[in-house]
Amino acid sequence: MKRRVTYKSAGVDIDAGNRFVDLIRPLVRKTFRPEVITDIGGFGGLFSFNPRKYKNPVLVSSTDGVGTKLKIAFMTGKHDTVGIDLVAMCVNDVVVQGAEPLFFLDYLATGKLSLRVSTHVLEGIAKGCKLAGCALIGGETAELPGFYKEGEYDLAGFAVGVVERSKVIDGSAVRVGDQLIGLSSSGLHSNGYSLARKVLFERMKLKPSSRIPGLKRTVGKELLVPTRIYVKTILSLLADFSIHGIAHITGGGFVDNLPRVFPRGSKAVIQKGTWPIPPIFRILQEAGQIEEKEMFRTFNNGIGMVLVVAPQKVENFLDRLGSMNEKAYWIGEIARAKGKESPVQIQ
Repeated sequence: MKRRVTYKSAGVDIDAGNRFVDLIRPLVRKTFRPEVITDIGGFGGLFSFNPRKYKNPVLVSSTDGVGTKLKIAFMTGKHDTVGIDLVAMCVNDVVVQGAEPLFFLDYLATGKLSLRVSTHVLEGIAKGCKLAGCALIGGETAELPGFYKEGEYDLAGFAVGVVERSKVIDGSAVRVGDQLIGLSSSGLHSNGYSLARKVLFERMKLKPSSRIPGLKRTVGKELLVPTRIYVKTILSLLADFSIHGIAHITGGGFVDNLPRVFPRGSKAVIQKGTWPIPPIFRILQEAGQIEEKEMFRTFNNGIGMVLVVAPQKVENFLDRLGSMNEKAYWIGEIARAKGKESPVQIQ
């Protein structure tokens, strides 16, 4: 007789999924804010939003993933940091509009659920939420046999924040003459990994365990350094200062992200040499013979966030950021664009 077919024999283990929820419940609870009024495992996460704290509250949402940085996690077997990247890519996009991230949801999809790997991923997500001050109130773990290669998975994240409407940062306050302050990145963050992998692993024939001059750690460890979460730094600044615009330097680098925060007819003039560029970017540029314009359109080159501030406030910002142990640099200014000039010029 033929064996009876079950969901488990088809590749989906519901019991393993339930065990995973039990394993991560303590991790998730540690991220809860007072507004969370549900436990993990329900059909939806409940968050008791208090509109009386605001005159005219605006909700700000963002969604993103980690991209091919996950390939490095697969190659190294290290999965406890990519969750931080996932949170960072979402909450950094929320805070640049002046909003405080409130809660986060994740989506993890894999061919076959590994309790060990998935728990490590969730550890990173929980840590990222703690760093951002937001609650992890829900998520989905999907087991999709035959859809992903063995040992691989994908991640997506969703963040919601709130800001007073009168305090929304949308770039409308940016003026010619405003100055640019860059906040240092921790490395590649979560962008440009398709190009980085091509240079390092195909052209240079390196392995994640390889060591090369200029790097203090192995290639794999360098590539897995998590994306910085700037939420608490930005919110602290906004409590005392007015920021005209904020750009999160992600995919598209300086070239595509800076124009999103200043009006047409303006341009950002970036002064090279005003901040230290981490060695990994020099290595990639030289080994891949990558043109400078391509570098600034693909990578963050050591600057993960750019603040647009009034010229008379530059020193105040730098002093405050220094007191917060934040590596910050004056990197350029907003100028008037002439004709069809590029909106971002690197000088």
